[in-house]
Amino acid sequence: MTMIAVLGNGRVGGSLAAALTRARHEVRVADRAPGAAADAARTARVVINATPGAGSLERLVTLREELRGKILVDVSNATVDGPDGLPADLLYPGSSLAEQLQEALPDTRVVKTLNTMLFTVMTAPAALAQPPTAFLSGEDSQAKQVVRGLLADLGWHQDWITDLGGIETARAAEAAILFVPHVIRSSGFAPFAISIAR
Repeated sequence: MTMIAVLGNGRVGGSLAAALTRARHEVRVADRAPGAAADAARTARVVINATPGAGSLERLVTLREELRGKILVDVSNATVDGPDGLPADLLYPGSSLAEQLQEALPDTRVVKTLNTMLFTVMTAPAALAQPPTAFLSGEDSQAKQVVRGLLADLGWHQDWITDLGGIETARAAEAAILFVPHVIRSSGFAPFAISIAR
Protein backbone atom coordinates (compact mmCIF):
# COMPACT_ATOMS: atom_id res chain seq x y z
CA MET A 1 0.00 0.00 0.00
CA THR A 2 1.28 3.45 -0.94
CA MET A 3 0.09 6.80 0.38
CA ILE A 4 -0.94 8.72 -2.75
CA ALA A 5 -2.17 12.27 -3.17
CA VAL A 6 -4.05 13.13 -6.36
CA LEU A 7 -4.04 16.83 -7.22
CA GLY A 8 -7.05 17.51 -9.39
CA ASN A 9 -10.49 15.97 -9.07
CA GLY A 10 -11.72 16.15 -12.66
CA ARG A 11 -12.15 13.18 -14.99
CA VAL A 12 -8.45 12.25 -14.95
CA GLY A 13 -7.84 12.71 -11.23
CA GLY A 14 -11.13 11.10 -10.26
CA SER A 15 -10.55 8.04 -12.45
CA LEU A 16 -7.00 7.53 -11.16
CA ALA A 17 -8.03 8.02 -7.55
CA ALA A 18 -10.88 5.50 -7.81
CA ALA A 19 -8.71 2.88 -9.55
CA LEU A 20 -5.81 3.25 -7.12
CA THR A 21 -8.21 3.02 -4.18
CA ARG A 22 -9.58 -0.22 -5.62
CA ALA A 23 -5.98 -1.43 -5.77
CA ARG A 24 -5.84 -0.90 -1.97
CA HIS A 25 -3.68 2.19 -1.92
CA GLU A 26 -4.49 4.97 0.52
CA VAL A 27 -5.53 7.86 -1.71
CA ARG A 28 -6.35 11.47 -0.87
CA VAL A 29 -7.81 13.73 -3.54
CA ALA A 30 -7.14 17.44 -3.21
CA ASP A 31 -9.98 19.64 -4.38
CA ARG A 32 -9.77 23.42 -4.85
CA ALA A 33 -10.29 24.24 -1.17
CA PRO A 34 -7.52 26.46 0.24
CA GLY A 35 -4.71 24.32 1.64
CA ALA A 36 -6.16 21.03 0.35
CA ALA A 37 -3.29 20.34 -2.05
CA ALA A 38 -0.66 21.08 0.60
CA ASP A 39 -2.38 18.88 3.17
CA ALA A 40 -2.67 15.98 0.73
CA ALA A 41 0.90 16.28 -0.57
CA ARG A 42 2.41 16.58 2.91
CA THR A 43 1.33 13.08 3.97
CA ALA A 44 1.83 11.27 0.65
CA ARG A 45 4.76 9.30 -0.73
CA VAL A 46 3.56 9.72 -4.30
CA VAL A 47 1.78 12.81 -5.65
CA ILE A 48 -0.08 12.67 -8.96
CA ASN A 49 -0.44 15.90 -10.90
CA ALA A 50 -3.80 15.71 -12.65
CA THR A 51 -4.38 19.47 -12.66
CA PRO A 52 -4.89 21.34 -15.95
CA GLY A 53 -1.43 21.53 -17.52
CA ALA A 54 -1.51 25.22 -18.36
CA GLY A 55 -1.55 26.12 -14.66
CA SER A 56 0.32 23.12 -13.21
CA LEU A 57 3.74 24.74 -12.87
CA GLU A 58 2.40 27.76 -11.02
CA ARG A 59 0.30 25.58 -8.67
CA LEU A 60 3.00 23.05 -7.88
CA VAL A 61 5.79 25.54 -7.25
CA THR A 62 3.78 26.76 -4.26
CA LEU A 63 4.03 23.20 -2.86
CA ARG A 64 7.84 23.04 -3.05
CA GLU A 65 8.30 22.14 0.62
CA GLU A 66 5.46 19.60 0.69
CA LEU A 67 6.86 17.92 -2.45
CA ARG A 68 10.45 17.73 -1.19
CA GLY A 69 11.66 14.10 -1.42
CA LYS A 70 8.38 12.92 -2.97
CA ILE A 71 7.69 11.23 -6.31
CA LEU A 72 5.63 13.54 -8.53
CA VAL A 73 3.81 11.65 -11.28
CA ASP A 74 2.90 14.15 -13.97
CA VAL A 75 0.08 13.03 -16.26
CA SER A 76 -0.87 16.50 -17.52
CA ASN A 77 -0.33 18.18 -20.88
CA ALA A 78 0.46 21.89 -21.00
CA THR A 79 -1.22 23.20 -24.14
CA VAL A 80 -2.56 26.31 -25.76
CA ASP A 81 -6.14 25.46 -26.66
CA GLY A 82 -7.80 26.39 -29.92
CA PRO A 83 -11.23 28.01 -30.31
CA ASP A 84 -12.92 24.59 -30.02
CA GLY A 85 -11.23 23.92 -26.67
CA LEU A 86 -8.96 21.21 -28.09
CA PRO A 87 -5.15 21.45 -27.92
CA ALA A 88 -3.72 23.62 -30.70
CA ASP A 89 -0.10 24.00 -29.60
CA LEU A 90 2.35 23.24 -26.78
CA LEU A 91 2.76 25.73 -23.95
CA TYR A 92 6.48 24.89 -23.62
CA PRO A 93 7.80 24.33 -27.18
CA GLY A 94 11.34 22.99 -27.10
CA SER A 95 10.76 21.80 -23.55
CA SER A 96 7.93 20.11 -21.61
CA LEU A 97 5.83 20.57 -18.51
CA ALA A 98 7.71 17.70 -16.86
CA GLU A 99 11.07 19.38 -17.50
CA GLN A 100 9.77 22.68 -16.17
CA LEU A 101 8.50 20.94 -13.04
CA GLN A 102 11.78 19.11 -12.45
CA GLU A 103 13.77 22.31 -12.84
CA ALA A 104 11.48 24.24 -10.48
CA LEU A 105 11.34 21.37 -7.95
CA PRO A 106 14.90 19.98 -7.82
CA ASP A 107 14.26 18.06 -4.59
CA THR A 108 11.27 16.23 -6.10
CA ARG A 109 11.54 13.17 -8.35
CA VAL A 110 9.35 13.89 -11.38
CA VAL A 111 8.13 11.02 -13.57
CA LYS A 112 6.08 11.70 -16.70
CA THR A 113 3.58 9.03 -17.79
CA LEU A 114 0.01 8.31 -18.98
CA ASN A 115 -0.32 11.55 -20.97
CA THR A 116 -0.52 9.94 -24.44
CA MET A 117 -4.03 8.51 -24.22
CA LEU A 118 -7.65 9.33 -23.53
CA PHE A 119 -8.18 9.38 -19.77
CA THR A 120 -10.35 6.23 -19.80
CA VAL A 121 -7.39 4.17 -21.05
CA MET A 122 -5.22 5.17 -18.06
CA THR A 123 -7.18 2.87 -15.79
CA ALA A 124 -8.42 0.29 -18.35
CA PRO A 125 -5.63 -0.30 -20.88
CA ALA A 126 -6.82 -3.83 -21.69
CA ALA A 127 -10.12 -2.44 -22.99
CA LEU A 128 -8.47 -1.40 -26.27
CA ALA A 129 -8.34 -3.78 -29.24
CA GLN A 130 -4.54 -3.76 -29.20
CA PRO A 131 -2.06 -3.11 -26.39
CA PRO A 132 -1.38 0.59 -25.75
CA THR A 133 1.98 1.96 -24.64
CA ALA A 134 2.63 3.91 -21.44
CA PHE A 135 5.85 5.91 -21.55
CA LEU A 136 8.07 6.80 -18.59
CA SER A 137 10.39 9.82 -18.49
CA GLY A 138 12.40 10.80 -15.44
CA GLU A 139 15.84 11.09 -13.87
CA ASP A 140 15.37 8.73 -10.92
CA SER A 141 15.32 5.00 -11.68
CA GLN A 142 13.88 4.09 -8.27
CA ALA A 143 11.02 6.55 -8.74
CA LYS A 144 10.28 5.04 -12.14
CA GLN A 145 10.18 1.57 -10.58
CA VAL A 146 7.58 2.78 -8.08
CA VAL A 147 5.53 4.24 -10.93
CA ARG A 148 5.82 0.95 -12.85
CA GLY A 149 4.27 -0.77 -9.84
CA LEU A 150 1.40 1.71 -9.76
CA LEU A 151 0.83 1.24 -13.49
CA ALA A 152 0.67 -2.53 -12.93
CA ASP A 153 -2.02 -1.91 -10.31
CA LEU A 154 -3.95 0.02 -12.97
CA GLY A 155 -3.83 -2.96 -15.35
CA TRP A 156 -0.70 -2.17 -17.35
CA HIS A 157 1.39 -5.18 -18.35
CA GLN A 158 5.11 -4.56 -17.93
CA ASP A 159 5.77 -5.10 -21.65
CA TRP A 160 3.31 -2.29 -22.41
CA ILE A 161 5.51 0.19 -20.52
CA THR A 162 8.45 1.87 -22.29
CA ASP A 163 11.07 3.78 -20.33
CA LEU A 164 12.21 6.55 -22.67
CA GLY A 165 15.02 7.75 -20.39
CA GLY A 166 15.66 11.10 -18.69
CA ILE A 167 13.16 13.86 -18.06
CA GLU A 168 14.07 15.58 -21.35
CA THR A 169 12.36 12.70 -23.20
CA ALA A 170 9.03 13.93 -21.83
CA ARG A 171 8.96 16.58 -24.55
CA ALA A 172 8.46 13.82 -27.14
CA ALA A 173 5.65 12.20 -25.15
CA GLU A 174 4.00 15.54 -24.47
CA ALA A 175 4.14 16.47 -28.17
CA ALA A 176 1.87 13.48 -28.85
CA ILE A 177 -1.01 15.62 -27.52
CA LEU A 178 -0.98 17.36 -30.92
CA PHE A 179 -2.44 14.17 -32.43
CA VAL A 180 -5.46 14.35 -30.13
CA PRO A 181 -7.67 17.00 -31.76
CA HIS A 182 -7.19 15.44 -35.18
CA VAL A 183 -7.96 11.93 -33.91
CA ILE A 184 -11.09 13.17 -32.14
CA ARG A 185 -12.30 15.08 -35.19
CA SER A 186 -11.61 12.04 -37.36
CA SER A 187 -12.93 9.25 -35.16
CA GLY A 188 -14.98 10.85 -32.40
CA PHE A 189 -14.47 10.89 -28.64
CA ALA A 190 -13.63 7.19 -28.26
CA PRO A 191 -10.89 5.58 -26.16
CA PHE A 192 -7.48 5.58 -27.85
CA ALA A 193 -3.78 5.63 -27.00
CA ILE A 194 -0.40 5.91 -28.67
CA SER A 195 0.98 2.40 -29.23
CA ILE A 196 4.45 1.29 -30.30
CA ALA A 197 4.11 -1.72 -32.60
CA ARG A 198 7.03 -4.15 -32.54
